[in-house]
Formats: sequence, structure tokens, C-alpha cells
Amino acid sequence: MDQRIINLFDEYTHKPLTRDNFLKRLAKLAGGTSAALALLPLLEVNYANAMTVSENDDDIITEDIQYDGDGSTMGGYLARPKKAGKYGSVLVIHENRGLNPHTKDIARRIAKAGYIALAGDALAPFGGTPANEDDARAAFAKIDVQKNLNNFLKGLDYLKGRPDSNGKTGCVGFCWGGALSNQLAVHSPALNVAVAYYGRQPEAADVPKIKSFVQLHYGGLDERVNAGIPAYEEALKAAGVKYELYIYEGAQHAFLNDTAPTRYNPEAAKLAWERTMKIFKEKIA
Repeated sequence: MDQRIINLFDEYTHKPLTRDNFLKRLAKLAGGTSAALALLPLLEVNYANAMTVSENDDDIITEDIQYDGDGSTMGGYLARPKKAGKYGSVLVIHENRGLNPHTKDIARRIAKAGYIALAGDALAPFGGTPANEDDARAAFAKIDVQKNLNNFLKGLDYLKGRPDSNGKTGCVGFCWGGALSNQLAVHSPALNVAVAYYGRQPEAADVPKIKSFVQLHYGGLDERVNAGIPAYEEALKAAGVKYELYIYEGAQHAFLNDTAPTRYNPEAAKLAWERTMKIFKEKIA
């Protein structure tokens, strides 16, 4: 697909671009309205693909949970191993469309691998993630940045305080959630590992606060996010923070999201996920 079309969709998903304006610009690039409408299914997510691990998998238990946030009740989707024991915990942070079936599947994958996984819902203070993605995107404008950060920090506390926790915590986030993973690394001295997929980088001045191991994944074609890589890596090196940074050439933004047909890159996704599971095993198992 024409990279200009993928870039336009990226703009639509990350900036205040109305759907009408998006469709008009898409029609110009595609050569007409009919062609634009034919392209939509290739661009927009298809949650029919969002179940690589079943809700009814014999090895895991899933449930909706709540915990106290910053002046509000936070909600989330918890997946954990069925076998009794003490496990490392992972906070899973969604993209900028909220807690959706894909993010829940990520939590189940992590639970299947032997960890407690909590996929928090940043929109819980506003009634939870709406089914319509445009409504979900609009709801993100209501989020108070500091309260949201506190809500996810409290999510780490919730996980660490569970009786089935081994006391070690990690986080993994994607896009908007990748940026938040970086912020949790900055603001949680007890965090053991932070994994960020194609997420905006923290300010260089904040990097020396990071105590956790950091693992970073970027799509080679993701120019918007990748512009911040050099300054972040320089700051990580200067601060002596232990990290791994991977750029997957030919991969788009959101390359791990298997519900996004045009941007999903199976080869890059497989390799990145193997690296993520390896670092979880090293740091929180």
C-alpha cells in the first residue's frame, strides 16, 4: 500500500483529524471515494483476529477487576495462570483507542507464558472504553496526564500487593501505552523492567530517574516516533541505564498489532515478542 496512505491513517489515529476529513484526504490519495472505501478494511482494525489465546484456555483465568486510582476507580482486565504459585506481574498498557480485544489478548498471551497480567483501562474514570473507536479517541482528550500516570502507578502497586505476586513487576505498552511505559520507568523506582513498543520517549532530563531495565521496539518506517530515538538513547547511555533498543526495518508503527492488517508485520512481531518474553523471564520470573 502507498506509504502516504499509511501515514495519513497514522495521522488520523494520533491527531485531531475528523473522520470526514480523513475520508476526503483518503479519497484524493486513492483516486476516488469508492477506492477509499475499498481500502478502509485494510487500514482499520479487525478484532476477529484478536484471540490468539482463548478466554477459555485451560492454563489461565481471566476476570474484570477494579482498584483504587487517583480520585477515581480504575478498571482493568486481569489474566493469570490457573496453577497456584507466586508469579511476576506485568501491567499492559493499550494504544490510544482504549482497552480493546487486542489488548486483552496481549494480557492472555502474557498469562499463558506464566505471569499475572493486568490490562488497565485509562478511560475507566470516564465510564470505560466505548465500543466506537472515534468516541474512544475523543475521550482521551479528557484525560488528566498526572492523574492518569498515578492511576497506572497504582496499578503496579495493585499487582505487587497481590498474594500470588512474587514482588517483581514489569510493564509493556504500545503506541500511547508505549509512551506511558517510558513514563512508568521514570516514575516507578520499584519497577523491574519497562517494555515500550513504538512509544514517545521521555524528556532527556528525566532519564536519569530510571531504575528499571528498558527494552524499546520501533518500526523502521515510523518516522514520527523514531525522531525521538537519538536523544533518548544518548540520555540512556549518559545515565548508565541498562537497555535494549531494536528497530525493525520495513516495519510500520503498530507492527505488533495483528488486528491492523496493513501495519501488522508478522516477522517483526514474532521477533519482538520473543525478545519481550526473554526479558520478562530474566527480570521478573
